Amino acid sequence: MQVIKENWYKIVAIGLIGYALIYGLTASIPELPTLEQSSRNVFYHVPMWFTTVVLMCVSVVQSIKYLRQVDPDLEKKTSHPLMMDIRAREAAGLGVMFCILGLITGIIWSRVSWGAAIPSNDVSAWWVWDPSQTCALIALLIYLGYFLLRSSFNEEEQRAKIAAVYNIFAFAALIPLFFIIPRMLPGLHPTADGESTGLFDKADLTNIYRLVLWPSALGFILLGVWMYQMRSRLSIGLYKLDHMIASKTYRKREARVS
Repeated sequence: MQVIKENWYKIVAIGLIGYALIYGLTASIPELPTLEQSSRNVFYHVPMWFTTVVLMCVSVVQSIKYLRQVDPDLEKKTSHPLMMDIRAREAAGLGVMFCILGLITGIIWSRVSWGAAIPSNDVSAWWVWDPSQTCALIALLIYLGYFLLRSSFNEEEQRAKIAAVYNIFAFAALIPLFFIIPRMLPGLHPTADGESTGLFDKADLTNIYRLVLWPSALGFILLGVWMYQMRSRLSIGLYKLDHMIASKTYRKREARVS
């Protein structure tokens, strides 16, 4: 019983994703205009972006917590503030992964629905520079810059502090790129020009779609949290192991010198 209490969200994640994969691919659903059967991709493409946003939220919260811990004017509540930097890095890494998956599923969907009549060797068959596509790509490049910045520093605390500040600005840029700019510009997505609220508009999706979409979104979010916890524990464990080995090696050298 204790195992179930500790791992309930993992069980729910597996169940919801299994439900979305099986029912989402086999159920009889009304076809959306111009999308036909490719409209089933909404069950998998859209949840990728929900999961991306949630993981980026987790990442920026960990970065803020790290900056608070290293602030000399605030009382430190932990002796290992770098653990928060590790968690921020792992959450951002998984967020980037789900962002890439969202772009890939979107590109494939674009090819089937928007570029069906265009030859495959034409770039516009795969990428139409829709505002939502372009903003998502910009957001991805911003977060890839986060990891490039981290690789530029060898000193742990300096790297963690600068990366945390960058992470805050990266998340601040994510909000308009995902939720504001695509609604202000003309495009092929249903939310373009602010004409529709997209997923929340009854004219866009029927209840049959929602019966799969929302469980799928929750399932992928829980999967992302599960992966985040596993990667964080592994990375923190490896960090502590490396420092323990380095400390023992240093003591042995000191003993030989003395």
